[in-house]
Amino acid sequence: MFLFLSKLLPLFIYPVGLACVLMLVALATLWKRPRLAAVSLVLALASLLLGSNLRLSNALTQSLEWQHIPEGELPRAGAIVVLGGSLKPHIPPRPSIDVMEPGDRVLYGAELYRQGKAPLVIMSGGRIYWKGGGPPESSDMAKLAQDLGVPSYAILEDQTSLNTYENAVNVKKILQERGIQQILLVTSAMHMPRSLKIFQKLGIDAIPAPTDFFVSNQELEEVDNSWQAMILNVMPDADRLQQTTRALKEYIGLLVYRLRGWL
Repeated sequence: MFLFLSKLLPLFIYPVGLACVLMLVALATLWKRPRLAAVSLVLALASLLLGSNLRLSNALTQSLEWQHIPEGELPRAGAIVVLGGSLKPHIPPRPSIDVMEPGDRVLYGAELYRQGKAPLVIMSGGRIYWKGGGPPESSDMAKLAQDLGVPSYAILEDQTSLNTYENAVNVKKILQERGIQQILLVTSAMHMPRSLKIFQKLGIDAIPAPTDFFVSNQELEEVDNSWQAMILNVMPDADRLQQTTRALKEYIGLLVYRLRGWL
C-alpha cells in the first residue's frame, strides 16, 4: 500500500495535478462563490507557469544535481551499482528494449566497468506489475550492459526491488554475500542525494557517480542571454514542467523517506 500511495498522493502536489485540483475547486464554486473560483483559477495558472519557468526549473534541478559532483577521477571499488528506472521492456510494438531519459545510468555503469573501476556491476531494479509490468528491469539492464561490452560473468542482478530503499536493502545483501566493502553508486544526478543517503544509512560505503544531468554550466550561462531567450523562457513548456516535477518528486521523496527513518 505504501508503494501505491507514494505514487498516487504526490500527483496532487506536482504542478499539473495541483492545477487540476484547483480547477475542480473553481468549477465547484463558480456559481455560489465566484471570488473563490477566480482565485483558484489564478493559482492553477500560476502553478503551470511557474512550473514551466526555466529559471525556477533549473534552480530546483541544480540544487539536487550538483550536490555530489565528483572532484577528480573516481577511485576503484569492489562493485558498480546501477539503479533501475531507465528502461522499458521489449514488449510489442517495441522492436527491442527502449532506453528512456535516465538510460544514461546503464551507459555510464558500463563505461565505468570498461575503465576498470570495478570487477562487478550490480543491476538493481524490478518492475511494478500495475505500471506496465514485464520482466525484471535488472535483466534488461544486464542485456544492454552486455551489448556495451560488459561480460555476463561480471553482472549481478537484484530483480525484486521496487523503490530506492529496496534497491539499497537488496544490494546490501549481495555485497555481504560477496564480501564487497565499497561501491560506486550510479544513478541520475537528481536522484543521487536521496539514493546516497539511503545507502549510507544502511552502512554501505558508497561513492557517488552521478550521471543523467539536466543542468550544465553552459545551459546556466545561456539563460536570458538574448531577448528571444527571455521570451521563450517564460512561456509554458512541457519539458521544463516535467523537469520541475522530477525535482519536486525528489524533494518529496527526501521528506517521506526521512519520516520513515530510511535516511
